[in-house]
Amino acid sequence: MPDGAAEIRFVTSNKGKLREAREILGREIAAIAIDVDEIQSLDVSKVVREKARRSYGLVKKPVLVEDTGLYIKALNGFPGALIKWALETIGNKGLCEMLGGKDRKAYSETAVCIYDGRRAKIFTGRTDGRVSKSPKGHSTFGWDPIFMPEGKNLTYAEMGGIEKNKISSRAKAFKKLKMHLARTKR
Repeated sequence: MPDGAAEIRFVTSNKGKLREAREILGREIAAIAIDVDEIQSLDVSKVVREKARRSYGLVKKPVLVEDTGLYIKALNGFPGALIKWALETIGNKGLCEMLGGKDRKAYSETAVCIYDGRRAKIFTGRTDGRVSKSPKGHSTFGWDPIFMPEGKNLTYAEMGGIEKNKISSRAKAFKKLKMHLARTKR
Protein backbone atom coordinates (compact mmCIF):
# COMPACT_ATOMS: atom_id res chain seq x y z
CA MET A 1 0.00 0.00 0.00
CA PRO A 2 1.61 3.28 -1.02
CA ASP A 3 1.56 6.23 1.36
CA GLY A 4 -1.70 8.12 1.42
CA ALA A 5 -4.81 7.99 3.53
CA ALA A 6 -7.03 6.93 0.65
CA GLU A 7 -4.98 3.74 0.32
CA ILE A 8 -6.25 2.46 3.66
CA ARG A 9 -9.76 1.20 2.96
CA PHE A 10 -11.40 0.29 6.25
CA VAL A 11 -14.30 -2.08 5.62
CA THR A 12 -16.86 -0.93 8.18
CA SER A 13 -20.21 0.77 8.38
CA ASN A 14 -19.74 1.32 12.13
CA LYS A 15 -19.08 5.05 12.64
CA GLY A 16 -17.81 4.46 16.18
CA LYS A 17 -15.14 2.01 14.99
CA LEU A 18 -14.14 4.37 12.17
CA ARG A 19 -13.85 7.34 14.55
CA GLU A 20 -11.73 5.34 17.02
CA ALA A 21 -9.50 3.97 14.25
CA ARG A 22 -8.86 7.47 12.90
CA GLU A 23 -8.10 8.80 16.39
CA ILE A 24 -5.72 5.96 17.22
CA LEU A 25 -3.94 5.92 13.86
CA GLY A 26 -3.74 9.71 13.82
CA ARG A 27 -4.66 9.84 10.15
CA GLU A 28 -7.62 9.95 7.84
CA ILE A 29 -8.76 6.60 6.50
CA ALA A 30 -11.46 5.87 3.97
CA ALA A 31 -14.41 3.75 5.01
CA ILE A 32 -16.07 1.28 2.68
CA ALA A 33 -19.51 0.25 3.86
CA ILE A 34 -20.00 -3.08 2.13
CA ASP A 35 -21.95 -5.99 3.48
CA VAL A 36 -19.64 -8.96 3.90
CA ASP A 37 -20.81 -12.19 5.48
CA GLU A 38 -18.75 -13.10 8.52
CA ILE A 39 -17.87 -16.61 9.55
CA GLN A 40 -19.33 -17.62 12.89
CA SER A 41 -16.47 -18.11 15.31
CA LEU A 42 -15.60 -16.95 18.81
CA ASP A 43 -12.04 -16.23 17.53
CA VAL A 44 -11.67 -12.65 16.25
CA SER A 45 -8.48 -13.48 14.31
CA LYS A 46 -10.30 -16.15 12.28
CA VAL A 47 -13.17 -13.74 11.64
CA VAL A 48 -10.96 -10.89 10.36
CA ARG A 49 -8.79 -13.11 8.17
CA GLU A 50 -11.83 -14.46 6.33
CA LYS A 51 -13.65 -11.13 6.25
CA ALA A 52 -10.57 -9.45 4.76
CA ARG A 53 -10.32 -12.14 2.06
CA ARG A 54 -13.99 -11.77 1.18
CA SER A 55 -13.79 -7.95 1.24
CA TYR A 56 -10.79 -7.93 -1.06
CA GLY A 57 -12.75 -10.14 -3.46
CA LEU A 58 -15.39 -7.41 -3.70
CA VAL A 59 -13.16 -4.32 -3.65
CA LYS A 60 -10.14 -5.68 -5.56
CA LYS A 61 -7.88 -3.34 -3.58
CA PRO A 62 -6.04 -3.70 -0.24
CA VAL A 63 -8.43 -3.64 2.70
CA LEU A 64 -8.38 -3.22 6.46
CA VAL A 65 -10.89 -5.05 8.64
CA GLU A 66 -11.36 -5.17 12.39
CA ASP A 67 -13.33 -7.26 14.83
CA THR A 68 -13.53 -7.11 18.59
CA GLY A 69 -14.86 -9.77 20.91
CA LEU A 70 -15.89 -9.83 24.54
CA TYR A 71 -14.86 -13.07 26.25
CA ILE A 72 -16.66 -13.74 29.53
CA LYS A 73 -15.05 -16.31 31.84
CA ALA A 74 -18.29 -17.60 33.42
CA LEU A 75 -19.68 -18.24 29.93
CA ASN A 76 -16.57 -20.14 28.74
CA GLY A 77 -15.53 -17.26 26.47
CA PHE A 78 -18.97 -16.59 25.03
CA PRO A 79 -19.91 -14.36 23.28
CA GLY A 80 -16.38 -13.64 21.97
CA ALA A 81 -16.56 -12.45 18.37
CA LEU A 82 -20.30 -13.13 18.42
CA ILE A 83 -20.85 -10.11 20.69
CA LYS A 84 -22.76 -8.20 17.99
CA TRP A 85 -25.40 -10.93 17.94
CA ALA A 86 -25.54 -11.16 21.73
CA LEU A 87 -26.15 -7.41 21.92
CA GLU A 88 -28.83 -7.55 19.22
CA THR A 89 -30.70 -10.34 21.02
CA ILE A 90 -30.27 -9.81 24.77
CA GLY A 91 -28.47 -6.46 24.98
CA ASN A 92 -26.02 -5.13 27.54
CA LYS A 93 -28.52 -5.34 30.38
CA GLY A 94 -29.30 -8.96 29.48
CA LEU A 95 -25.61 -9.90 29.48
CA CYS A 96 -25.20 -8.37 32.94
CA GLU A 97 -28.29 -10.18 34.23
CA MET A 98 -27.17 -13.53 32.75
CA LEU A 99 -24.12 -13.46 34.97
CA GLY A 100 -26.06 -12.93 38.18
CA GLY A 101 -23.64 -13.82 40.98
CA LYS A 102 -21.20 -15.65 38.67
CA ASP A 103 -17.60 -14.66 38.02
CA ARG A 104 -17.69 -11.40 36.05
CA LYS A 105 -14.09 -11.61 34.78
CA ALA A 106 -13.82 -10.93 31.06
CA TYR A 107 -11.43 -9.68 28.45
CA SER A 108 -11.80 -7.91 25.18
CA GLU A 109 -9.70 -8.89 22.20
CA THR A 110 -9.39 -7.03 18.93
CA ALA A 111 -7.90 -8.29 15.68
CA VAL A 112 -7.06 -5.92 12.84
CA CYS A 113 -6.17 -7.37 9.45
CA ILE A 114 -4.63 -5.80 6.36
CA TYR A 115 -5.02 -7.92 3.25
CA ASP A 116 -3.56 -7.08 -0.17
CA GLY A 117 -4.86 -10.07 -2.09
CA ARG A 118 -1.79 -12.17 -1.29
CA ARG A 119 -0.94 -11.78 2.38
CA ALA A 120 -2.97 -11.19 5.48
CA LYS A 121 -1.21 -9.34 8.28
CA ILE A 122 -3.04 -9.50 11.63
CA PHE A 123 -2.44 -7.32 14.69
CA THR A 124 -4.13 -8.10 18.00
CA GLY A 125 -4.73 -6.39 21.30
CA ARG A 126 -6.21 -7.59 24.58
CA THR A 127 -7.57 -5.83 27.66
CA ASP A 128 -8.51 -7.74 30.80
CA GLY A 129 -11.37 -6.58 32.96
CA ARG A 130 -14.84 -7.49 34.13
CA VAL A 131 -18.48 -7.08 33.26
CA SER A 132 -20.29 -4.50 35.41
CA LYS A 133 -23.42 -5.43 37.34
CA SER A 134 -25.49 -3.13 35.13
CA PRO A 135 -24.89 -0.83 32.14
CA LYS A 136 -23.31 2.51 33.11
CA GLY A 137 -22.34 5.65 31.22
CA HIS A 138 -23.65 7.77 28.40
CA SER A 139 -22.15 5.97 25.42
CA THR A 140 -24.27 3.41 23.65
CA PHE A 141 -21.35 2.17 21.51
CA GLY A 142 -21.40 -1.62 21.60
CA TRP A 143 -20.69 -3.08 25.00
CA ASP A 144 -18.84 0.00 26.32
CA PRO A 145 -21.52 0.47 29.03
CA ILE A 146 -20.74 -2.92 30.65
CA PHE A 147 -16.96 -3.45 30.32
CA MET A 148 -14.71 -2.25 33.14
CA PRO A 149 -10.98 -2.59 32.35
CA GLU A 150 -8.75 -4.09 35.03
CA GLY A 151 -7.72 -1.52 37.63
CA LYS A 152 -10.58 0.84 36.72
CA ASN A 153 -13.90 1.41 38.45
CA LEU A 154 -15.47 2.90 35.34
CA THR A 155 -16.91 1.30 32.24
CA TYR A 156 -15.59 2.39 28.85
CA ALA A 157 -18.81 4.37 28.43
CA GLU A 158 -18.09 6.33 31.62
CA MET A 159 -14.48 7.05 30.61
CA GLY A 160 -14.90 8.79 27.31
CA GLY A 161 -12.92 8.30 24.13
CA ILE A 162 -9.55 9.73 25.09
CA GLU A 163 -9.09 7.57 28.19
CA LYS A 164 -10.59 4.50 26.51
CA ASN A 165 -8.29 4.86 23.48
CA LYS A 166 -5.26 4.65 25.75
CA ILE A 167 -6.13 1.18 27.11
CA SER A 168 -8.68 -0.60 24.93
CA SER A 169 -7.93 -3.76 22.97
CA ARG A 170 -8.84 -1.83 19.79
CA ALA A 171 -6.28 0.83 20.68
CA LYS A 172 -3.61 -1.82 21.31
CA ALA A 173 -4.28 -3.56 17.98
CA PHE A 174 -4.43 -0.32 15.97
CA LYS A 175 -1.23 0.96 17.64
CA LYS A 176 0.54 -2.21 16.41
CA LEU A 177 -0.86 -1.52 12.94
CA LYS A 178 0.32 2.11 13.20
CA MET A 179 3.87 0.94 14.02
CA HIS A 180 3.75 -1.49 11.09
CA LEU A 181 2.62 1.27 8.72
CA ALA A 182 5.41 3.55 9.96
CA ARG A 183 8.02 0.81 9.45
CA THR A 184 6.76 0.06 5.95
CA LYS A 185 6.15 3.78 5.20
CA ARG A 186 2.50 3.27 4.37
